[in-house]
Amino acid sequence: VLQNLSQTPVLRELLKEARMPGTTVKIESPELSMLCCFSFKQEPQLIKLDQPCPLTLAMHQFLTEMQETKKGVVTPKELFAQVCKKAIRFKGYQQQDSHELLRYLLDGMRTEE
Repeated sequence: VLQNLSQTPVLRELLKEARMPGTTVKIESPELSMLCCFSFKQEPQLIKLDQPCPLTLAMHQFLTEMQETKKGVVTPKELFAQVCKKAIRFKGYQQQDSHELLRYLLDGMRTEE
C-alpha cells in the first residue's frame, strides 16, 4: 500500500504543499472535464491549508524518503506510530489487511484537515 501511495504524484505534490501552513491549493477534477455527456464545467476548488498535523507530516516525510533515498530500505516507523495513535488496532504488530491500513491512514489524514 505504501509503495503504491509513494508512486502517486498528485498525493506527493499535495503533501509537499500541505506541510507549508497558509498555502492555498487548487484542486481540479480531471474526470469531470473528460465526460462528454455533460455540458457544464466544474470550477476548481481553492482550499487554504492550516498547520499540518502529525500523521500528515509523517506521511510526507515517508513519501519523501521513499522517493529520495538511495540506501534501498525505508522503514516507516514514525508513520506507523502516528497510524497507531489514530487506530489502536494496529498496535502490537498483529497482521492486518492492507486495505485496512489504507483506510485508516487516509481517514486519519482527512480528520486532521
